[in-house]
Amino acid sequence: MLELLIASSIAAATPILYATLGEIITERSGILNLGVEGMMLVGALSGFALTSLTGSFIVGLLGAMICAALLSVIHALLSVTLRANQVVSGLGLTIFGIGVTSYFGKSMIGVPAPITLGKLKLPILSEIPFVGGAFFNHDPMIYLAVLLVPLCYFFLFRTRVGLHLRAVGDNPASGDMAGINVSAVRYWAIIVGGMFCGLGGAYISLVYTPFWTENMIAGRGWIAIALVIFATWDPRMALVGAFLFGGVDVLATRFQAFGIEIPSYFLRMLPYIFTIAILILTTAKRASRRGLPSMPAALAVPYEREN
Repeated sequence: MLELLIASSIAAATPILYATLGEIITERSGILNLGVEGMMLVGALSGFALTSLTGSFIVGLLGAMICAALLSVIHALLSVTLRANQVVSGLGLTIFGIGVTSYFGKSMIGVPAPITLGKLKLPILSEIPFVGGAFFNHDPMIYLAVLLVPLCYFFLFRTRVGLHLRAVGDNPASGDMAGINVSAVRYWAIIVGGMFCGLGGAYISLVYTPFWTENMIAGRGWIAIALVIFATWDPRMALVGAFLFGGVDVLATRFQAFGIEIPSYFLRMLPYIFTIAILILTTAKRASRRGLPSMPAALAVPYEREN
């Protein structure tokens, strides 16, 4: 039972992890994007639709990444080029994503995914009792999400491009004086973040719950934004936060199977209550240390070179 619970928690954490990693990259550049929910929805619908049309899972994933990236370009145009309010722009992105997917996805509601992604057992490791079934018997997209964690950390903290990204997020004026193209860095950071969100959305509609229904992201985009703060903008902690949410989410659905009588409405609320509680405790703890030392100093502040 515990082995199955851990394996299910990892699967539930995967779409959140993709979105959280994407938002970390975006916010490290100094741009706040509250459109994660909308981009995940667009990725979920486009990935599902393209997989159904082409019969190719890879085409569906690429389509989801491209469509979510195109949506993120709108936010980049508004927040970087036009210097619009980033909160309003991100909220507009989410509302747009909800609306456009509800409209174009009507004909596909309840249709099962044409292709199912099988599990990939890692040689030798998957044969280890308990550990093998819990951690090394998953679909390839879960392994990819976990692999992206150290890759993103290495990119952000061990490469020159990552240094430029963090410099732009902390002090864009100094970065500009050093010869860094602030607008270009922020544009590609937003686009890459959107691609990650598209992957997370496609995972939900093609693997986790392989069918399409309206608003199937169910608030996971907002949780990803909260987990960025919990993770202190560090990809390694994003893995921990996503797994915690996945565990609570899965546990909430299995309470009744354990014979625990809890109202279904409360069970559906439980993962989000947990996220809010973690967010409050994390913020309060760092506030007692005089601020959030890991937060990009120029987050959500438009950069005007003339000033």
